[in-house]
Amino acid sequence: MVVSPSFWSGRRVLLTGHTGFKGGWLALWLRELGAHVHGYSLPANTEPAFWDVAALAGRVPGALADIRDVQRLTEALNAARPEIVLHLAAQPLVRESYRTPLDTYTTNVIGTVNLLEAARQCESVRAVLVVTSDKCYDNREWLWPYREQDALGGHDPYSSSKACVEVLCTSWRESFLRESGIALATARAGNVIGGGDWSGDRLVPDILRAWQAGESLTLRYPQAIRPWQHVLEPLQGYLHLAQALVERGDAVASAWNFGPDADGVATVGELVEQLARLWPGDAHWQVDAAGQPHEAGLLSLDSSKARRQLGWRPRWTLAQALEQTLDWHRAWHAGQDMHAFSRAQIAAYQGGTP
Repeated sequence: MVVSPSFWSGRRVLLTGHTGFKGGWLALWLRELGAHVHGYSLPANTEPAFWDVAALAGRVPGALADIRDVQRLTEALNAARPEIVLHLAAQPLVRESYRTPLDTYTTNVIGTVNLLEAARQCESVRAVLVVTSDKCYDNREWLWPYREQDALGGHDPYSSSKACVEVLCTSWRESFLRESGIALATARAGNVIGGGDWSGDRLVPDILRAWQAGESLTLRYPQAIRPWQHVLEPLQGYLHLAQALVERGDAVASAWNFGPDADGVATVGELVEQLARLWPGDAHWQVDAAGQPHEAGLLSLDSSKARRQLGWRPRWTLAQALEQTLDWHRAWHAGQDMHAFSRAQIAAYQGGTP
């Protein structure tokens, strides 16, 4: 199912987190679809950053402000007059949440409350999509994938903050938004990879940084199993779901998983081995024997609901996702026009070609 330009063309959208990795790719895609995108986010927090490298600053208007500033956020929504709100702004890293738990909770939980309150006071808003995480589940380390109705939880501050967001979204939907005529859904995606991610403590950026510098990669959890997918996969899901919220309203106002096929569920070690086979130079790694903060050892998602009800399904295998990520990285190092290159990757994804 191809994302519909006829639906998105001219549609007014407020996108929080637009300067981030996923948010930058989504802002670019929405522009390609003809939407009127307004962003709300802190400045990009990595150097370099996809937002800057893809030259989006002059193309996507918006406010550079904190999601915890409810007055500024409310003003931004009222100024943008969006029909659709896509909420991606967050503190997105597990290990960072151990270092800054208070910031993690206030950004992820209070920031979302601020967003929902601002949205329900904005007369133009018809649909809100809040992006949470596959880590919002009460992870029992079991073998089968998690479904949307499974219990929520979270050992680390990041995961539990996202579970909190899921609970508060249900509360706001039932208490306020349904009677206001605003359809609210949440989306839980797998571990995303792709060009332009320079975040710290993320596997693929860590790999590319180490191998590009001719250094050996240090792995913390080589046996951990994760649902890996290219960043465009869940973004396609978000676009389908947002359209469905406008067209079908309360019928789709619930939680949704967007995870890879079984091909994309792999251990950290297996992903490193696949990327090493694609890497043009030396690729070395070793395991860090030191004690590490807790992270789940086994996690995968059941996305059959999105397949059945939205017509969504992954387009790229894990091998293709890694190839696209490495191609983007090489193009950037070669000094290519990364705005044009990123647009071409979106077009190739939409066309179903690797």
